[in-house]
Amino acid sequence: MKRNTMLTGLMASLIAAPALAQDLEIVGKPTNGAVGFQPAATELARDIHWLDGMILVIITAITLFVAALIVYCIVRFRRSRNATPARFTHNTPVEIAWTLGPVLILVFIGAFSLPVLFKQQEIPDGDITIKVTGYQWYWGYEYVGEDLAYDSYMIGAPFGGGDNRLTPEVEQQLQDAGYSRDEFLLASDTAVVVPVGSTIVMQVTGADVIHSWTIPAFGVKQDAVPGRLAELWFTPEREGTYFGQCSELCGIYHAYMPITVKVVSQEAYDAWLANSKEEGWYTDVREVLTN
Repeated sequence: MKRNTMLTGLMASLIAAPALAQDLEIVGKPTNGAVGFQPAATELARDIHWLDGMILVIITAITLFVAALIVYCIVRFRRSRNATPARFTHNTPVEIAWTLGPVLILVFIGAFSLPVLFKQQEIPDGDITIKVTGYQWYWGYEYVGEDLAYDSYMIGAPFGGGDNRLTPEVEQQLQDAGYSRDEFLLASDTAVVVPVGSTIVMQVTGADVIHSWTIPAFGVKQDAVPGRLAELWFTPEREGTYFGQCSELCGIYHAYMPITVKVVSQEAYDAWLANSKEEGWYTDVREVLTN
C-alpha cells in the first residue's frame, strides 16, 4: 500500500481540497442536545437500537418493582406499625424467587442479544473489501484488489500546523470540501466511498498504537490493534455522509482523527473508483454525482 508522509499527505489533500465537495445529505453526525442514537443506516444499527429499547423496558420495570418494594417496606414495617420485628434467617420461597427471577431475565435478554452479537461477528463475503489502518493521528485506506490507497486527515488538524481553532482559513477549507462550520472536528479531507446496498467488509489494523474505527449510524466499532487484522462489516441502506471518530485513546491528538464515510449510488461509485484509480488519489465525488 502506498504510504505518504504526513507532510506529503497534507500537501496532497490541500491540492485536492477543491475537488472534494459533494452534494450528499449529512445523515450520521452527533447533534448538540440530542438524546438517543443517530439514525440507523444499516440492519446492524437497527438491531442494536431495538435491543437497547427492549432492555430499557426491562430495566425500567425492574427499577419500578424494586422501588415499589422499598416503599412498601418503609410503610409496612416502620417502627410505629411494627414495633417488634420478626427474627428469621431464611425464607425459602423468597430465596428461590430472587434466584430464578434474575436467571430467567438474563436468559430472556441473552436469547435476543446473542443473535445480534453473532450477526456482527460473522463476517459475510463482501462486495467490497477495504483495509483501514490507524495511525497517530489519521487513517489510511486501501481498496483491496483495486489500485487505490489514500490517507485521511481531519480538516484543520492541529498537528498539520493549526491550533484547533475554527479560523477563517479552516472554515474556507471546510466550505471547499462541501461542509459547513458545523462539521468542524468531524470532517476529513478524504472519505471512505461505498455504494448503497453493497456489503462492505473493513479489515482493521493499527500501525503504532491501538485505535478504534467506528461509525455510530452503521452500528459498527472495531479496535485497530497493531499486528492484528480484525474485520467488521455493514450494508449501508441510505445514501449520505456519515461521521465517526477514533474511539480508543491513542495519544495527544486522539480527538482529531475523525472518520468520514460517503454512501453513493452504484453508478456513482463505479465512476468514482475508475476516476480515482486513474488519478492515483481520492477524486471529486460531487462531479461524479452531478454528471
